[in-house]
Amino acid sequence: MTDVKHLISSRVSLAPMAGITDYILRSLVRKYSPNCLLTTEMISSEALTQVKDTSITARDKNHSPISYQLSGHKPQMIADCAKYLQKYADMIDINMGCPVNKVVKGTDGSALMRNPDLAEEIVKTVKSQIKIPLSVKFRLGYTADEMNYVEFGQRMQEAGADFITIHARTRSQMYSGKADWKKIALLKQNVDIPVFANGDVNSPELAAQCLLESQADGVAVGRGILGDPSLIYRIDRYLNKGEFISPPSIEEKIETAKRHLLHEIEFRGEDVGIKFTRKFYPYYVNGFQGASKYRGELVTCGNKVQIFKILDKILFETTQKIW
Repeated sequence: MTDVKHLISSRVSLAPMAGITDYILRSLVRKYSPNCLLTTEMISSEALTQVKDTSITARDKNHSPISYQLSGHKPQMIADCAKYLQKYADMIDINMGCPVNKVVKGTDGSALMRNPDLAEEIVKTVKSQIKIPLSVKFRLGYTADEMNYVEFGQRMQEAGADFITIHARTRSQMYSGKADWKKIALLKQNVDIPVFANGDVNSPELAAQCLLESQADGVAVGRGILGDPSLIYRIDRYLNKGEFISPPSIEEKIETAKRHLLHEIEFRGEDVGIKFTRKFYPYYVNGFQGASKYRGELVTCGNKVQIFKILDKILFETTQKIW
């Protein structure tokens, strides 16, 4: 068993989100939070075997500690990809929790919870071929009648996993309903490796409540950071120093949206960068009258200068209303 304590010195980590936690968003989170464990978006082992995608593996020196997440169901293929990613990663994470249909139909993600023998073989094979820590992310089970997360976690530990992140929903719930943090406490009591709880942690107060109910070693924050890359830092300050830092103001959110767009354009080129960033506008532009109208303008605009004009107009109008 490999010691991962130096990688989780912060009790808050960035949860992986496919098509979301790219190099740019990870960099935005790191700007605020220098010590949290970052995790990449899900990387398909099948795709990585065919094309060594530099955009998905990109990182800066200050991105450590960082975990690269792989998906798949072919043990040797995943192991080969993990071995290749060692040059970038401080940890390898195996995705056994993604609930999306196209992933599950390929017997990847949450589908592996229905095949613990294969899941165990994957972990053993990967562990035998890498020299860095290995983690697994999974859910409570596939359905409410198949909550095998405790036994599954034990088997992952026995197979060689050094760290667990568990989303407190079943696969059938997808992202609906409420995450059941209390169930995680049973897993924590039955494994010896660190456990981070995931699901519905979108504020410092909820992070503290999650830790209380789950008895986990830390929390993994996913969707909560959308529109607020400072959230992990704010949670960390609250947990460690009892200091409450207010959520970002509309002015701060608009400035971050601008920076996010510019960095994506630099990274992907103007056309692709603008299109990629559209998914983030609903999180940056909300909470004020007329927000939906502006979001509609932003997601259909294909010109950087015009997008900045719209964002400046939002900033001007919301500031005028405040005063």
